[in-house]
Amino acid sequence: MTALINFSGLASGIDSSALIKATLDQQRAARIKPLQTQISSFTDTNTAFGKLKEWNPTDIPPDKNPAFPQRLVIVKKTPFARGKWTHVAITYDKLGSGNGEGKLYLDGKLQGTTPKITEGFEWNPAAFPVEFLSLTGKKGAQLRATVSSFGPLLLSKVLGLNDTQTSVLSLVFKYCDDKGLALLDFSDLRAVLQYLAGDGAAELKDYGGMSKQTVGVLLREMVELEQQGAEAFFGEPEFEIDDLMQTERDGRGLVSILELSDVQDKPALFSTFMLWMLASLYNHLPEVGDIDKPKLVFFFDEAHLLFDGATKALLDEVEKVVRLIRSKGVGIFFITQSPKDIPGDVLAQLGNRVQHALRAFTADDDKALKAAARTFPKTSFYDIEETLTTLGIGDAFVTVLSPNGAPTQPFATRLVPPAGRMGPLTDSEMSQRLSSSAQVKEYATPIDRESARELLAKRIAGGAAQAAAGATDGGAQPPGAPPAARTGGRTPKPEPSAFEKVVNSPLTRTVAAVVARGIMGALLPRRRTTTRSRNSLW
Repeated sequence: MTALINFSGLASGIDSSALIKATLDQQRAARIKPLQTQISSFTDTNTAFGKLKEWNPTDIPPDKNPAFPQRLVIVKKTPFARGKWTHVAITYDKLGSGNGEGKLYLDGKLQGTTPKITEGFEWNPAAFPVEFLSLTGKKGAQLRATVSSFGPLLLSKVLGLNDTQTSVLSLVFKYCDDKGLALLDFSDLRAVLQYLAGDGAAELKDYGGMSKQTVGVLLREMVELEQQGAEAFFGEPEFEIDDLMQTERDGRGLVSILELSDVQDKPALFSTFMLWMLASLYNHLPEVGDIDKPKLVFFFDEAHLLFDGATKALLDEVEKVVRLIRSKGVGIFFITQSPKDIPGDVLAQLGNRVQHALRAFTADDDKALKAAARTFPKTSFYDIEETLTTLGIGDAFVTVLSPNGAPTQPFATRLVPPAGRMGPLTDSEMSQRLSSSAQVKEYATPIDRESARELLAKRIAGGAAQAAAGATDGGAQPPGAPPAARTGGRTPKPEPSAFEKVVNSPLTRTVAAVVARGIMGALLPRRRTTTRSRNSLW
């Protein structure tokens, strides 16, 4: 039988799944139709043909268009069969030169070539809905999170606390929950720590108590994090995770870009945000299973900056999220120069891979190249090491997960350039975009509602006022009047005389002790020694 493999999807991309489906449908046909009849039927039903107007602008019927058969590779004996996977590779060369060509490979064997592809890619610039986010509020919508949303365990990872200090922080969170004290920012947490280490220490008798040394450690770690900008990050209004998953009226998803140019020297702040965001996503999103289209996709550009110097807590959280968050409809891509920039435990969880060219100028580069080549699925069609070093601009070596979850064999691909702008916005463009951003306006003004700091201040002020009122109610005694009796019937001791004050003074007791030691030394016999003791009693 004859199979028709089409190359007309040049501008729109070839739908390989539709291509295989169309070919299998053809195999299942009871009769073999004439070639022109097959072409006509495929034109109406097979989406693998892509945009015919790219090379058939006047819409000439296929049976009257002599160029139509030239765009097909006719395979007389196809390897397609039920229950059997066939590796289909379509390659293009010299595109845009006026003499391009396409080649079809089935299971690594060349089946045919379509010569003289004159048209190139159809590139039309397009704008996309974008929101800019910022950890400082200077270059986008201000990202904030409350201390309560972190919880004691996650916050202890951020502060780098040990087990004892973590248990104390958990105690503080439990106390605040029981007393209705909202922990919104670091000033709330600091006020609670200072209160429980001082006037409110007695209130912890049912919680186990805490030492002032541990409180000092917590306060110092908080100050260190505040020096990197955490004061602006903790507070309200808290950023809503759902704002990352908005869609426009035309159905396109919102692109959220986190600007990090103003926090490049503040790695602890970025790690703090990452821990919160990953934990919030994991806890906030419901389980949806293996869906066809993810609800949210993260792209971590320059991913080596994320992992360089990252705390173990952050690495553990990233590994956990990458491993488990796929079932919540979230995809994650790490973008970096070399696979070795990604920790092995994280890299092992990734399914799709788009590898651009790797160069080997040094011995270390050659070692890294060999290591990267070994991580690709085996293929007899490519020399992987050679292919990785000969890829050009826009070329990539690609492997993805097949529908049954197994990685496909890698293949070299020319990527379609993005329709969006490949470059940063100017300052004036950025200012204009931020001034019209709904999210920037929503999160611009901080909210300082009544929380733990204000409630404790009222409690302390009320206690001081009550003590002052009690002193006033007792009244000052007139001069010469006897002291008032204490509660319980006991009378206070009389005022000591001048002689008693002198006798009981610390100076008098010190002099008496020195004199007593001198008298006792005179009465006791002295021991004759030949050397002076280095540790004299005096």
